[in-house]
Amino acid sequence: MSCATADLSDAHPEIQICEPIFADYGGVLAFHGTIVTLKVFEDNGLVRSTLETKGERRVLVVDGGGSLRCALVGGDLGALGVKNGWVGIIINGCVRDCEELTAQAIGVKALGIYPRKSEKGLHGGHVDKVVSFAGATFRPGEWLYADADGIVVSDNPVHR
Repeated sequence: MSCATADLSDAHPEIQICEPIFADYGGVLAFHGTIVTLKVFEDNGLVRSTLETKGERRVLVVDGGGSLRCALVGGDLGALGVKNGWVGIIINGCVRDCEELTAQAIGVKALGIYPRKSEKGLHGGHVDKVVSFAGATFRPGEWLYADADGIVVSDNPVHR
């Protein structure tokens, strides 16, 4: 079966579909993998430390609280994700260094672009907690599929 979100949506009406609030910023438009979640707010220290670990073709889902006041991912973190085998990053927040990100072999979807970096140590964060935004709930270990048409989430792999 195709990994195209439109095809998956047609074949599996039970899967979650994210609201169309994200733009593409990475060099890869279509990606899929199991989910790792983070809950942070205007502090990307936990994003960095997670991207420093082996991605194993997983997708990092970052609930940044929808803040548009700073970027949680930029060119350096995108490169770190590529180096460590992450296939994609979904950010309920902003990115920066968008020209660098589009040159990298990783999928990145975010709410927007903002040039200010986050302040490290400002807030704590949580790893592998259930997070909800964009009309969907993201649970660690579930499957996320993304492409130019959008993002879908399934509790089981549906691309076999």
